[in-house]
Amino acid sequence: MSVPHIAIIGAGPGGLTLARILQHNGMQCTIFELDQDRSTRDQGGIVDLHPESGQLALREAGLFEDFQKHSLPAAEAMRLIKSDGRIFWDENNVIDVEISSSRNRPEIDRAKLRDILLDSIQPGSVQWNRKLVRVESTSAPKVKYNLHFTDGLEVGFDLVVGADGAWSKVRPLLTDQLPFYSGITVIDLKAVEVSGRKEWLSNFTGRGSCFMFDEGRALVCQQNGNDTIRVYAAVRQPETWVKDCGINWEQQDQAREIFAERYFGDCHDDIKRVIAIEASDGLITRPLWMLPVGLKWPPRPGVTLLGDAAHLMTPFAGVGVNVALADALGLARALLKRKDSFEADLQGSLADALQEYEGPMFARAKENMEKTWAGLQHHFSADGIDERVGRLRRRAKQREEAGNKNASSQ
Repeated sequence: MSVPHIAIIGAGPGGLTLARILQHNGMQCTIFELDQDRSTRDQGGIVDLHPESGQLALREAGLFEDFQKHSLPAAEAMRLIKSDGRIFWDENNVIDVEISSSRNRPEIDRAKLRDILLDSIQPGSVQWNRKLVRVESTSAPKVKYNLHFTDGLEVGFDLVVGADGAWSKVRPLLTDQLPFYSGITVIDLKAVEVSGRKEWLSNFTGRGSCFMFDEGRALVCQQNGNDTIRVYAAVRQPETWVKDCGINWEQQDQAREIFAERYFGDCHDDIKRVIAIEASDGLITRPLWMLPVGLKWPPRPGVTLLGDAAHLMTPFAGVGVNVALADALGLARALLKRKDSFEADLQGSLADALQEYEGPMFARAKENMEKTWAGLQHHFSADGIDERVGRLRRRAKQREEAGNKNASSQ
């Protein structure tokens, strides 16, 4: 039986979910990953998975129970504050069941999610420490793709899926569009061993996340499942600000103090304390990049993208991983639907699968990129907290009215 020779570039959540669903249904693939091994890189903080996207993909992958086992229901609790320290919304006194039932978007550590996915795929499926340089195609009529890595060549792939993030090496086969700077830079901080060392920070953050939005700046604190709190202090600044601002980021203690005073100096002392003193166990500067909202490309036989490679967006709607997992599910379904037709017409069946996948993917990406762009505007505006609180109150009212309607009809 003729089966497609599939390469997935990138072992992030999207690429691994695609590999798992395919393998779970009897279709083989190989994942090529830049990292030296699974523990090379910090995977970041927590992510909430939505029922219609991330959770659905994990259900189809047969991994939903593992996800539930490691999810963090309490982490859904939100506290919203203004720059002067006033609390405008606080869910920390609401029991977990109420929060989970109203949102159904449980959080999970990104590292744990990746571990679940890695442990679920066939041994040897991931080739680690493979840095892709470029992809080349052979000539028609039967187009194949060869992968050039820094350490060698892999040849003869019928399908190459770029799940390789912002600076994808697969994307140039489809479009010459590159990411551009979003206008926002995040100072990524953290505190470890919080329960024993950082009780004040834990109380400030609450059981889940604490958000402060203001004109040109924002602060997000998040409880993680490994006794760590991640702190993201973000500012609207020019693209070259990190190197031009005069702060020596290598001197982390001094850098945090200068940054807090210079860019959050008129905020409540507690906000400055979070940045300058409490989040003292790591500092990374992260300029945020994005692709144009609504990016599309003409179809090309045997090549497609998913996740950030296809629709890089900023994190200000909390949808990036969910959209990547939805991409993986959509592509897997389109391929699996044609398992029995590959023998008769491999390239035609692959082309049909990519067309079926890319149309809804483009629409889903555009919708979520628009949502993320709107989120960026709200996060960095003076009335951003008011807007978020208003939205939460409207949802609470709708739930209450729906509950009353159901009770009266019984």
